[in-house]
Amino acid sequence: MRIVIAGGHGQIALRLATLLTARGDEVTGVVRNPDHRADVEATGASVAVVDLESAAATDLAPHLEGADAVVFAAGAGPGSTAERKDTVDRAAAELLADAAAAAGVRRYLLVSATGVDAEPDPARGEVWVAYIRAKKAAEDALLGRTDLDLTILRPGTLTNDPAVGRVALSTGSLERREVTRDDVAAVLAALLAAPGTDGLTLELMGGDSPIAEAVAAVV
Repeated sequence: MRIVIAGGHGQIALRLATLLTARGDEVTGVVRNPDHRADVEATGASVAVVDLESAAATDLAPHLEGADAVVFAAGAGPGSTAERKDTVDRAAAELLADAAAAAGVRRYLLVSATGVDAEPDPARGEVWVAYIRAKKAAEDALLGRTDLDLTILRPGTLTNDPAVGRVALSTGSLERREVTRDDVAAVLAALLAAPGTDGLTLELMGGDSPIAEAVAAVV
């Protein structure tokens, strides 16, 4: 498979690229900062330098030509402003969808967040509220498209602990738990290889099911 990961220098994206190239997939990581090229290439992936906040779909689409799937793993990141939550977490996700459609790529995996269906707690601050609303807006915009085979993954609280290899994965709500970034990447890799996951919105938490079994159970 050929897979393009938007937000290719992110923590989940680098883990995912490593898993995919190890199993023989061809991977391109889309990054904004050319200084991140070496980190992405160290995973075995190639690099496309495109600023998703300023590019047009026509700038990004050529990098998606021939891809079997795209993954949106970008995020404005800690310390960013409320405005950038919208321009990255929502608008860039829509840009990737437009570019994928232009390049003839239907398969799209969106890394979202748990809790986006509820009104965000204003006590957590303006940036948090903007983040949750941007993630939900991205989901809604992509779900309304007929030119994508979309899977939405909503992980719980992310940690950098070592992979556990066991998760809880459901099309319904789950009790919020931590989940390692390693395990999120492994679930994304499994979803990319599993037919029948398009159209699903999946909650992902730490749990007891081996990842292959958890993915097989939802398709």
